[in-house]
Amino acid sequence: MIIIAKTIKEVRAAVKQWRREGHSVGLVPTMGYLHEGHQSLVERAAAENDRVVVSIFVNPMQFGPKEDLASYPRDLERDSEMCEEKGAHLIFHPEPGEMYEEGFCSFVDMTGLTEELCGLSRPTHFWGVCTVVSKLFNIIQADKAYFGEKDAQQLAVICRMVKDLNIDVEVIGCPIVREVDGLAKSSRNTYLSKEERQAALCLSQAVAIGRKMAEDGEKSADAILDAMKARIETEPLARIDYVKMVSAETMQQIETVTGSVLCALAVFIGQTRLIDNFITIQPSAESQHNFPRSLREKRR
Repeated sequence: MIIIAKTIKEVRAAVKQWRREGHSVGLVPTMGYLHEGHQSLVERAAAENDRVVVSIFVNPMQFGPKEDLASYPRDLERDSEMCEEKGAHLIFHPEPGEMYEEGFCSFVDMTGLTEELCGLSRPTHFWGVCTVVSKLFNIIQADKAYFGEKDAQQLAVICRMVKDLNIDVEVIGCPIVREVDGLAKSSRNTYLSKEERQAALCLSQAVAIGRKMAEDGEKSADAILDAMKARIETEPLARIDYVKMVSAETMQQIETVTGSVLCALAVFIGQTRLIDNFITIQPSAESQHNFPRSLREKRR
């Protein structure tokens, strides 16, 4: 039966015992309310490690004052069943006070990679992400940590943080998992009404338009972005936060599609903010950017 640890002391004791037994450890950090995308991370972690820890922690530090912290979906019993089914051994499910004791005043901040895309529209978001992920890495001391490519900027930021701070963990990016109709899996999809759920398809359809243009040789970032925005703007329920093409190395906006490029979008469908992306990479950039190997493979 899967172990549910509520304290740092408990999870550290379990991991130390596994280490004494010679086991490797994989970590899947999540905020819970798991879906098939999270399950794919757990499944891969179980295939590549002897023991798997899934953290389930709705991190208050990465939510802005007007964001959905209170309403973010939670269901530990359901999550536990899904984790156990896919091969996890322990869930780390701390309360906020366990992760941030009274008087907590130490933070991990990053410049550069966090100043565009989600970092521009959510200025405190990556401050919270970097702090909590660095704490999880320190607490659990996993050999490998697994993150979804849907949060491509987050993945790049974490890879850079691990490199800059010499954290001894291998970060592995895993492909976006989509619904049959193309919508990227997200815990926030549960917020969508039936009408909004249909309208949300404009994200994956815009991604498909942009990817095809890039693969067909279009070099103008503006041309690709205009075509993607045009598709999204046909939906009355959609409101664009951003649709941008950036260097996958620096997260700075680009004008010409060359080298390693991330095309990312964030769109409000009603009150729900959803994200999606695609990566286009020229062979010459293969050795230069900071993404894990899975993001270096051109996906069609």
